[in-house]
Amino acid sequence: MSATDDEENKTSAQLDIATAMRRASGQLSELLRCEPGSVSAVKATEDGWTAEVEVVELEKVPDTMSVMASYRVALDSEGRLVAYERTRRYARGQIDRR
Repeated sequence: MSATDDEENKTSAQLDIATAMRRASGQLSELLRCEPGSVSAVKATEDGWTAEVEVVELEKVPDTMSVMASYRVALDSEGRLVAYERTRRYARGQIDRR
């Protein structure tokens, strides 16, 4: 087993994917003071975890007019938020065209 394998196993043992997802969403919403929407992606990395978190940036009526944002979040191996960046802003009712 290589040192890289040991590090990946250590990360996995310290923090499972469900916990990483909850921590990414919770810490980002606390920092931005925005309502958490959902987590659309979570991925283990060499240094911890990355996640794509959706938040409500501006609440509107009707609900479909609320402004949402996607953030890329980086967590260390213990689940602490170490970086984030907004990657997209959109109306809640908007559908991606791919």
